[in-house]
Amino acid sequence: MANPTAAMLVIGDEILSGRTRDSNMHHLAGALTKHGIRLAEVRVVPDEPAAIIAAVRALSEAHDHVFTSGGIGPTHDDITADCIADAFETPIDIRDDARARLQAHYDATGMELNESRLRMARIPDGAALIDNPISAAPGFILRNVHVMAGVPVIFEAMVASVLSGLTGGDPILSQSLRINLGEGEIAGELSALAEDFPSLSIGSYPFMKDGIYGTQIVIRGTDAAGIDSAMTRLSRAFPDDAA
Repeated sequence: MANPTAAMLVIGDEILSGRTRDSNMHHLAGALTKHGIRLAEVRVVPDEPAAIIAAVRALSEAHDHVFTSGGIGPTHDDITADCIADAFETPIDIRDDARARLQAHYDATGMELNESRLRMARIPDGAALIDNPISAAPGFILRNVHVMAGVPVIFEAMVASVLSGLTGGDPILSQSLRINLGEGEIAGELSALAEDFPSLSIGSYPFMKDGIYGTQIVIRGTDAAGIDSAMTRLSRAFPDDAA
């Protein structure tokens, strides 16, 4: 049985403008790989309702899981929760359990749970809350969409909370080999290898270091023996150039 697939939807004008560098995709990819879920697609969309809604619907239909980051804070441009509700035609309002978490957090820190902060308690009907041990404002899960904060430390905590409840597949393994030859010189062998090992992903990544052109080959999959066999064959094909 094939491993589950996932998609990530990164939401925010600040990502597209280059003002903020996204690190959440890198973290999510690694966490999903260890859990046996394949991150198959990533999209980045602006803070525009139509773009968010269309992406959520498409990704939710195409993949087993969708993870969003960004747009669930207290300001006017934090519109993700509303867009998720609209995408699934679900009502949204301040929910008592989410409000209680925020109230306890702000009481403990001596700050006011004002109207702006209450926006973070607006949850679509039928959604399950995602714990936020950092700042209390919860994410949520609606159908197969996991809605999480964009702040990396909070996103990472939410991912850990969510993954513990998801069924993954076999761990995705990988091995790599550096070959001191350009891609054009090894392409034929790689094509034959890919044909003979169809269950494996064989990636080719060119580099130049100290004036030497070379290629880093990464073989990924869930079949450890198959990866070993493919890597052994590749090494034997280029005995003088592999490292």
